Amino acid sequence: MRPLVAGNWKMNGLAASLKELNALKAQLEAGPAAAEVLVCPPFTLIAQAAWHVKGAIALGGQDCHAKPSGAHTGDIAAEMLKDAGATYVIVGHSERRHSHGETDAAVAAKAEAAWRAGLTAVICIGETEDQRCAGDAHDVCRYQIDGSVPAAATWANTVLAYEPVWAIGTGRTPTSDEIAQMHAHIRQLLVGRLGAGARELRILYGGSVKPDNARDILHLPEVNGALVGGASLKSDDFLRIIRAV
Repeated sequence: MRPLVAGNWKMNGLAASLKELNALKAQLEAGPAAAEVLVCPPFTLIAQAAWHVKGAIALGGQDCHAKPSGAHTGDIAAEMLKDAGATYVIVGHSERRHSHGETDAAVAAKAEAAWRAGLTAVICIGETEDQRCAGDAHDVCRYQIDGSVPAAATWANTVLAYEPVWAIGTGRTPTSDEIAQMHAHIRQLLVGRLGAGARELRILYGGSVKPDNARDILHLPEVNGALVGGASLKSDDFLRIIRAV
């Protein structure tokens, strides 16, 4: 499978930030990457970004509503993301789960909405620090996979991202052994739920991925790419992570 390195800009970026995408595009055109590259900017920038990158970089949304349209003020439909130029959408990010109270069922519905619109769903799972300290990390990920990953998920329509919540934006990173063990556990769960085809479904690691730790993380067994936060905002830093594949 081809690894995927995805950048989640979160609530960052104005029109001037598109210069970073232009710089990244130029660098990738000068030396193609071994990984597929995805950037998920704010909704306001997707259409402009699509014009700038012209397919050289995949674009995604950071969330979507389960419905295709309706009286849902402030929400965005997967079809709208597709229309703006996106090919992916992140669903179930821990910041949505914890700040907006999104349930596993809501995440599964959003993944199905992504497929309906022709988007690939990047489904996020991961445990909190309290859950890890209590020894529940594997069980939490099992419950989230059971509840958040619809039975129709395949390697072609879904990517799974494991993000230990306690490592997001903190600078803290699990050990290589901890990441490898969790990714092996997730692979086993996916195969058990979806069948042998799930061996081809990409599992990304996310949680304080930076240029100086990316190579070690990306070369671990069952790590098929990364979901990168703050380090994706600067083209040079993001490119160093991409080149680490």
